[in-house]
Amino acid sequence: MAITILPPAPVAPPPRAAYEDSDDEDGMDIDDLPSGHSQAKSIITPGQTVTDDPQWMRGHGTFAQADSTSICSTLAGTLQKTNKLLSIVPLRARYTPEIGDLVIGRIVEVQSRRWKVDVAAPLLANLMLSSINLPGGALRKRTSVDELNIRAFFGEGELLVAEVQSLFQDGSASLHTRSLKYGKLRNGYFMSVSGMGGGAGVVRAKRQIFTMQTARGGEVDVILGVNGYIWISRHVQQEKTDDVGINRLEEAATQSMYSSRNDEISADTRREIARVGGCVRALMEGGVKVDEETVRRAYEVGLELDEQDDGVGEFVGGERARVIVEMVLASG
Repeated sequence: MAITILPPAPVAPPPRAAYEDSDDEDGMDIDDLPSGHSQAKSIITPGQTVTDDPQWMRGHGTFAQADSTSICSTLAGTLQKTNKLLSIVPLRARYTPEIGDLVIGRIVEVQSRRWKVDVAAPLLANLMLSSINLPGGALRKRTSVDELNIRAFFGEGELLVAEVQSLFQDGSASLHTRSLKYGKLRNGYFMSVSGMGGGAGVVRAKRQIFTMQTARGGEVDVILGVNGYIWISRHVQQEKTDDVGINRLEEAATQSMYSSRNDEISADTRREIARVGGCVRALMEGGVKVDEETVRRAYEVGLELDEQDDGVGEFVGGERARVIVEMVLASG
């Protein structure tokens, strides 16, 4: 049987975009945005003309057409105006480390004197052996024995909370855990949220670590990593460290800090941890920023709905999640 090769059919021309039919040359209503630092809600597509007014300067996410004053977008996102500077904030983007950020990471590689940590950035972060607290003395020197026992502190696949200490020239981050509130994570639930750019996601706030008093499961700790990683765990009462100075942090560090064994967690506490995680997931699906205030409010709204339903609807999702988001936005 002979094979017949047919010529390809012509492709239909793409439909004209709505903004092309508009009489407004800018198409973005830039002047409607308030002065200073502001952000529009409309979505801009790649290649779309933002403005052709020469008074505006182009920023990140934009490019200028040759032999023209038009400024166009290079990605999909929202328009951000800072005085006369126009930039595009992407809807989704990889995390860009900044000094002082609190991040949650996963160990992916163990080397002789450092760990490679995944923090949802384009490059893996580095955690040096000299940047952690070691038990056995204040600011003691790292020896070859510590290098041989490096996996006793952090191993592959383990989670930790740390702070960005510095940045290298290639953009990768250097972390440290030289504080009693940082270190290995246990007794909890890990979740990752997207939207590091202009969409919903974890935002930088005054407090990224806070404790919630739940209805039936006691206290629950919530760690909101700026890189979009979240950790929800059972609250562990720490020993009083009021008399521990900055030069005596390692004296308070014990071997139990690096234990990989989880403690016994009651069913009520696990249920409340799952409820808090459902509240965070509902906020993400509704396009609401995730911080301490919104998480606490979403949890309170979920309890109010449970009282109305006689405790039947503990699942936070679907229609219930939409109602929770609406009530959180209304109260904000």
